[in-house]
Amino acid sequence: MSDKITVSASVNVDKNKVWDCYTNPEHIVHWNFADPSWHCPIAENDMTIGGKYLARMEAKDGSFGFDFEAFYTKIDMQNSFSYSFGDRFCDVNFNVVDDQTEVIVSFDPETENPIELQQAGWQAILNNFKFYVESL
Repeated sequence: MSDKITVSASVNVDKNKVWDCYTNPEHIVHWNFADPSWHCPIAENDMTIGGKYLARMEAKDGSFGFDFEAFYTKIDMQNSFSYSFGDRFCDVNFNVVDDQTEVIVSFDPETENPIELQQAGWQAILNNFKFYVESL
């Protein structure tokens, strides 16, 4: 695998709320998609080591969809977690910087799509997250 891709967002909300919105399925369904023509109708999250995270992502017109499934490998509640998805890994960190919470996501790229496309997609999801949390 090549070097990890990193995306980040500074959210103008306290870390506890950011953590809750990022890990709670009731919130995940509202932000976990890269484009307004998509949605996340189902999310499940067993936030334990070995526990499963599942999010269904679908085009709103029903033309395409897929399940994103991952398993937790490390959890530091309210601070960070890591998970595996297939043969790839992802690390998510929550850092307080001044009055903001910085969310940093680093993941192993896949080999089918260009790095720039993968980075743009994950960044779009994180931007959706920021907008959602700050609008609550």
